[in-house]
Amino acid sequence: MKAWIYHLLVNRVPGIRDRYLHQRQNTTARWKVLFYLLWLNVQYYLLFRRSLGRPERFPFYEEKRLYSGGSESSLSERESPEAFAAKLMAFDVISMDVFDTLLFRPFSEPADLFYLVGMELRYPDFRQIRIDAEEQARKNKQRETGTREVTFQEIWEEIERETGIPKERGMQVESSWELRCCFANPYMLRAVKTLQAQGKTIVATSDMYLPSGFIQELLHQCGYGTLSNVFVSCEFGASKSDGHLYEKIRKRFGEAKSYVHVGDNRHSDLQEARRHRMEAILYPNVHQQGNRFRPADMSSITGSIYRGIVNAQMHNGLSSYSQEYEYGFIYGGLFVAGYCQFIHDYVKAHDIEKILFLSRDGSVLMQAYRRVYPDETETTQYVYWSRLAATKLTAGYYKEAYFRRFLFHKTDQTYTVRQILESMELGHLLEPLCHTVEIEPDAELTYKNVGRIKKYFMDAWEQVLDAYQEQVDAGKAYYSQVLQGCRSAAAVDIGWAGSGAISLDHAVNRLWGLHCDITGILAGTNSCYSPEPDTGEAFLFQGKLVSYLYSQSENRDLWKFHDPAQNHNLYWELLLGAPEGSLKGFYWDRNGHCECRFKESRADAARIREIHRGILDFVQQFLEVERRLGCSIPIHGRDAYAPMLSVCSRKNKAFRKGLEGLMDEIHIA
Repeated sequence: MKAWIYHLLVNRVPGIRDRYLHQRQNTTARWKVLFYLLWLNVQYYLLFRRSLGRPERFPFYEEKRLYSGGSESSLSERESPEAFAAKLMAFDVISMDVFDTLLFRPFSEPADLFYLVGMELRYPDFRQIRIDAEEQARKNKQRETGTREVTFQEIWEEIERETGIPKERGMQVESSWELRCCFANPYMLRAVKTLQAQGKTIVATSDMYLPSGFIQELLHQCGYGTLSNVFVSCEFGASKSDGHLYEKIRKRFGEAKSYVHVGDNRHSDLQEARRHRMEAILYPNVHQQGNRFRPADMSSITGSIYRGIVNAQMHNGLSSYSQEYEYGFIYGGLFVAGYCQFIHDYVKAHDIEKILFLSRDGSVLMQAYRRVYPDETETTQYVYWSRLAATKLTAGYYKEAYFRRFLFHKTDQTYTVRQILESMELGHLLEPLCHTVEIEPDAELTYKNVGRIKKYFMDAWEQVLDAYQEQVDAGKAYYSQVLQGCRSAAAVDIGWAGSGAISLDHAVNRLWGLHCDITGILAGTNSCYSPEPDTGEAFLFQGKLVSYLYSQSENRDLWKFHDPAQNHNLYWELLLGAPEGSLKGFYWDRNGHCECRFKESRADAARIREIHRGILDFVQQFLEVERRLGCSIPIHGRDAYAPMLSVCSRKNKAFRKGLEGLMDEIHIA
């Protein structure tokens, strides 16, 4: 009967099951968990909230509510490790939980390590098989001995029976992945080192199936040296969760001594330790602190690693970061690491000789790329290019784009005729234009007069092109040096229409005759909400443009989500945009050399650099995880966009408020 009720209320609907098990893990009051389970069933069966039926690990198009009261890391701010160690100094014996306290794994869920075990064993669905086998082994042990504490070998004996995988082989593979994945919690490592320097007795205490010798090896490998002792539930038939493992510690060191235990589980590490006459200090689990803000709608392994890296950095308590740093680390880091992979793979597959990172979006991107692929430093270059400069240089061929960007995109936005001509660098034509069109210089550009102004420029088109000839010639000198001896290059940009790469290809090959084929690599294309959604489609079809995050043919859900009218473009550009002013154009200096001139640099340069520091720190940590795992971690475009889905969500207006002052203007002048 009990099994039938459990199946009816829990197992029958995967979404209810996942939410119930998560609540049970994080709530100590049994009545609250049961009430929550009943409420889930009422919502699903009586209120017809069928979305609850989806497994929580695979939500549909999820957008988390982000913390807007300051930096996320401030939620886990705590005293320094040395100050924390000073508090522990008062006790004779210091007991510390192992996993998620002393040691971290690069996953947001411990069981996700089993994906990698299954990968090496080449066994489908191994993660779930491993979870089920451990639960079955615990049930068998409970039935036979009255305790659920099982050994590593007993779990693998169950797996061998169910799958045919030899237990010796399986145990060796799983152990090797534990050794490769585990790393020290930087906060606790400093605290433990301080305590060890004072000769304190420190023991590791864990509800775990792995033997104490192996856990001691893990701790030693991660920099903790040799602790005084390791108490593991499987070796004593007693656990922290029932409190009896604490009695074993007291028996080993003596009742007269004072004890303290530190761990991340409110029930096992706090309440049970105190119930068994130990002082206890809760160290909040970094994943419970952080997962409420992390996207779950990602591929299983890459998503777990992403969440694991971010949670460990933001919530270990060692540092509190600025909001700008967190914007880069949390929301830009995975994108940049993945974009670098995409660029690298494309360039290698198509034998492209040089990678041009276009200013300003290419600045931090090139820094990251050189960290990820240091052997390719000589084939990468940061080059100056902008929509403003390109619009002037290529006006002779892209005349329609010239008028669209300089005139029609600015109508009815309080720009005066004088301001428009200054942005076009055609101030010498202001007086004849005003006389011909019969308009005042300080009159606003509107839809009523834009047609007449365009007609004037059309009639004076040779004068317009003559005004830009110096920039055309200087630009040729600049790119002749950049592309010397190069026959193919990729122009890397954030997006969106791909005009940067398209105009550069035109200038290089048709305007300047430098004979270097340019392919545009974009983070994302125009979306379905863009004013001109099909602008680059012919080039994408041809392969002259390629897109990482989304396009009409890839990740169409993102193509239908991304909305420039909601400033989505600008929040993405904020991740990459360098603090230097945008390129105005190429000119000759007094010595006849090419000179790049820029708009005024941004006043908030320090805050922009913080965003970039966060991005580069994430990339560095991601590389370290790849090094430990010994394999490349793929980051597909859909995963790379996932953290930004929440940023761009309407429910997170308060979060975005603090970023608005950092964003560029929409228009090019």
